[in-house]
Amino acid sequence: MKLITAIINPDRLDHVREALIQADITRITVSRVTGHGRQEDIDIYRGQKIAPNLIPKIRIDIAVNEEFVEKTIDAIIDSASHDPVAIGDGKIFITPLEDCIRIRTRERGGSAV
Repeated sequence: MKLITAIINPDRLDHVREALIQADITRITVSRVTGHGRQEDIDIYRGQKIAPNLIPKIRIDIAVNEEFVEKTIDAIIDSASHDPVAIGDGKIFITPLEDCIRIRTRERGGSAV
């Protein structure tokens, strides 16, 4: 099992959600987050460099079994990027998921995902 975390632009959420549904991935968690990556928004105010503001983003967490990892990644990449591709389109992180437990039934592992 893997936990796929994607940080995307808020305006791409509907596109990503629809692409995931088309890829038969329907169980996702969405959070509003803020952060800053490689964008070069450094402002100078009265001769001083000012740290860039945090930019609103969307975080999507998806727990998947091994056979859905590549399908999930492809759906996110294809739907989250702007045309033309630009800095700030987002990132995807893939981490091992040690266990998953469905609270209602106490199922564990891949069947609980």
